[in-house]
Amino acid sequence: MNDETVEASYEAGGTNEQYQEKPKIALTFDDGPHPSSTPVLLDGLAGRNVKVTFFVIGENVVKYPKVVTREAEEGHIIGNHTYSHVDLTKMSQETTECELEKTNTAIEEITGKKTEYMRPPYGAWKKEMEENTGMIAVLWNVDPLDWNTDNETEIVNKVVTETEENDIILLHDCYLSSVKAALRIIDIMQAKGYEFVTVDELLLD
Repeated sequence: MNDETVEASYEAGGTNEQYQEKPKIALTFDDGPHPSSTPVLLDGLAGRNVKVTFFVIGENVVKYPKVVTREAEEGHIIGNHTYSHVDLTKMSQETTECELEKTNTAIEEITGKKTEYMRPPYGAWKKEMEENTGMIAVLWNVDPLDWNTDNETEIVNKVVTETEENDIILLHDCYLSSVKAALRIIDIMQAKGYEFVTVDELLLD
């Protein structure tokens, strides 16, 4: 079965009616905001009435504040992905706190809201960092390695075949191929009966 056939089979699968409450999954996007691809994603999300979680890089927040404003205004969660995308396990505690605080400040100045969620670059994190920073680290269950390919169908098929209830999916809104794949993933997984939520809904359940 080729990639297109795999995707078509999921689209034809219909809704999963045995659930009274739809199984929940979360889409998350790292490394943005991006001045052109993130707005394309936001347009697609708005048309599908789906909310996601953005883990933004502080440097990009400062460069593209209007995109961050739109993310917040449209009801998405904005989390911290450090200021300059560094491996926090190789930083001093002081540098770690600076990377997070600078990004938190940039987000709050634009949105008027504090953020309590963060995603460590490369997934590099130690439990004591959470205690010292007071932030909740959010990792992921499904990673299609979208940064390593511009093949939309490859990204789509990896996600839709691996994702299960309560999973957190990692994508990057700095790549247009990933954005287009994400919108196809939403259509397929909604047809299968899944509901897309922000990470707080999964973490708090």
